[in-house]
Amino acid sequence: MVLALLFALGVANFAVHKAVLESEHPMLDVLPGLFRRGGGRMSLLFEFIVLLSAMIMTENGWPGAAVLYAFYSLFNLVAGWLVLDERI
Repeated sequence: MVLALLFALGVANFAVHKAVLESEHPMLDVLPGLFRRGGGRMSLLFEFIVLLSAMIMTENGWPGAAVLYAFYSLFNLVAGWLVLDERI
């Protein structure tokens, strides 16, 4: 059940991340070129590694990893909303 919740949060993170990358917000100009090249593939890979790590640690008896990923997701979703709604 927890892994399904983590997966759903991961899908939401990927969707917001991709939307922010496609928004062409001026803030993205300060990111290193490695993260902007190829439509942000390296930053999406980093997002995948974070999700995979949280899922593996949770499955191996570290429930704190799920809580940390939930807070990480909440932060990402709020930050993405602020960028996409042009509040920052």
